[in-house]
Amino acid sequence: MAMEITVQKTDNPKEKPDQGNLGFGTNFTDHMFIMDYSKDKGWHDARIVPYGPMKFDPAMATLHYGQAVFEGMKAYKSPDNRILLFRPEKNMERLNNTNDRMCIPRIDEEFCLEAIKKLVNIDKEWIPTAPGTSLYIRPFIIATDKYLGLKPSSTYKFMVILSPVGAYYPQGVNPVEIYVENEYVRAIPGGTGHVKTSGNYAASLKAQAEASARGYVQVLWLDGLERKYIEEVGSMNVFFKIDSELVTPALVGSILPGVTRDSTIELVKSWGIKVTERRVSIAEIFEEHKKGRLDEAFGTGTAAVISPIGELNWEGRSIKVNDGKTGRLAERIYQKLTGIQTGELEDDFGWTEKI
Repeated sequence: MAMEITVQKTDNPKEKPDQGNLGFGTNFTDHMFIMDYSKDKGWHDARIVPYGPMKFDPAMATLHYGQAVFEGMKAYKSPDNRILLFRPEKNMERLNNTNDRMCIPRIDEEFCLEAIKKLVNIDKEWIPTAPGTSLYIRPFIIATDKYLGLKPSSTYKFMVILSPVGAYYPQGVNPVEIYVENEYVRAIPGGTGHVKTSGNYAASLKAQAEASARGYVQVLWLDGLERKYIEEVGSMNVFFKIDSELVTPALVGSILPGVTRDSTIELVKSWGIKVTERRVSIAEIFEEHKKGRLDEAFGTGTAAVISPIGELNWEGRSIKVNDGKTGRLAERIYQKLTGIQTGELEDDFGWTEKI
């Protein structure tokens, strides 16, 4: 028997933000979803309540040991006013994979997806319709035990908040400058790089700050063992078009299996373009550029969808990719994926789900 979701609507609706100046992740809708976990009850007390601050104990486990996980997905409003989600079942599946790695009880994926749909439907007037905008959905789970001993928590909160967003990168779908990180490590096989746990992102901030100080938008992460093989770019998966082949690092246990990554691979293969998942060294990329064979490079992720790479700096050497311009394949992928997501183009893959 499915759990009931109780609803308490706000008495004080907030003013909607200007769609032309949304930014990313700074505005939040009127409501949020909460569900609790305890060992004796399991997941229980599913509810939608007004968005607002919450009260927690200073000894709460997640504040001290980082037992916290999250997902990121989006809702779009189509030209004919349908509300669409893009492959949401993949996010729920990945959330449970993350839960397993972080010793957090698994969720009922189908129920939680229905809860997200209900929340989005309640706050559907918050879904922006300006070009490049969407409603960002952030499901997350935090450990709530009041205990300073190091062990998996016995209580948790699963929450979902919503944020109307514009482009993740202010410069839009334009090539960005990337600094290849040699000193700091994002993840290693056997660690947590393949799941979406909060600590992964906290550990990346130092490298990001130093890259920004050098004038670069993001960092390109190398593997944690040999510091030679490419893994991710910022918090995105990364692709390289070398001659007629699209190459992306293989999922070796330290790379997050992105939903946009998977969609890009399937989409490009449907166009008859060869896609290879394998180990890719940074030295190979610079060598292919020298030979004139590196046509494009771009990152893929939920927030930005496609982020073209215009420059790479590695050990003091810089190369321009495609003369610093957005490549034709990256543009084609972006247009097709966003067209499917927003309902403006035919969904040939059955990826969108109507609320």
